[in-house]
Amino acid sequence: MVIATVFLTIIGMSAGIALASWHKGSERSDQGQAPVNPTDAPISPTPSGPPCRDESQREAAGRGAQGTLRIKLLLRTNSSAVWICEDDNGQLFYHGNRGGEQGEWIEGKTALFLTGVQPDGQGGYEVTAADGTRFSINSRRLSIVHKDGRLELQQAAG
Repeated sequence: MVIATVFLTIIGMSAGIALASWHKGSERSDQGQAPVNPTDAPISPTPSGPPCRDESQREAAGRGAQGTLRIKLLLRTNSSAVWICEDDNGQLFYHGNRGGEQGEWIEGKTALFLTGVQPDGQGGYEVTAADGTRFSINSRRLSIVHKDGRLELQQAAG
């Protein structure tokens, strides 16, 4: 009887050691890996760069922007200035002003704020206004195709 008890004890200890060793091995393979939740959306980095103008911040706040708008692109031409701004969720906005940065700023008259900006895949951006006017902007130029089909090109100043 004593021999059977010793024998069962040895078997139990061996099984315990084997299970502990297997458990440690699986812990090591999981180490450094956060649990995955398939419902979690990937987190985009918060945009960096200087903040967009106060006028842009105010307009965007009423149109669903999240956080502070940051400048993705600023183009200065001889007759205007255009900002492409990005919010904390990666949403892009267009804000242009005839007369440039120092010109009179009246939304809907000298200034135009647009949502729905999309990257063009070549380092620039595109957006279409409600009246069908299309804007294409990059660091070298602003291209405007007016609703009547007329093309207007504004080159970067300077």
